[in-house]
Amino acid sequence: MIAYASTFDTRDGPFSIISDSNSVLASGWTSDLAALIALIHPSLRPASVSHDPAELLMFARDAVLAYYDGRLDAPSTIPVHQFGATFHLRVWEELRRISPGNRITYAKLSATAGNLRASRSAGHACAMNAAALFVPCHRVVRSDGTLGGFRYGAVIKGNLLEMEALE
Repeated sequence: MIAYASTFDTRDGPFSIISDSNSVLASGWTSDLAALIALIHPSLRPASVSHDPAELLMFARDAVLAYYDGRLDAPSTIPVHQFGATFHLRVWEELRRISPGNRITYAKLSATAGNLRASRSAGHACAMNAAALFVPCHRVVRSDGTLGGFRYGAVIKGNLLEMEALE
């Protein structure tokens, strides 16, 4: 399978997207495409990556830029393809349902994904999320309201939550 990649600047630093022709496979605040490729489940990992401007990749890029321009729901319109355990897939679906400006705890996320006692597993699903921003794991916080972890750092997570709270 061939995938397509684009890296561009945002207020929070370089943002890269890897997609196939139908959906985002991985994304995040990095210019390190090899690191993003490593996040893609082996069954979906592309054999090669092209920098040709595929149509879906351009829509995904535009959605990220629109997000930073205040259209905070733009990334939710872009299809994402991830593969994982059944519970992880449910967590990722639930994450996509969290509206911009809202936050959810890991415990509440695990409950909405179908397992009241799986907050650690919900946290693991967030950590395994390859499609940052398109699957908004930054909207999940600890039960005490503190930020918790984020692959791209607490500063970016805080920036995103602050920007969303202002809208």
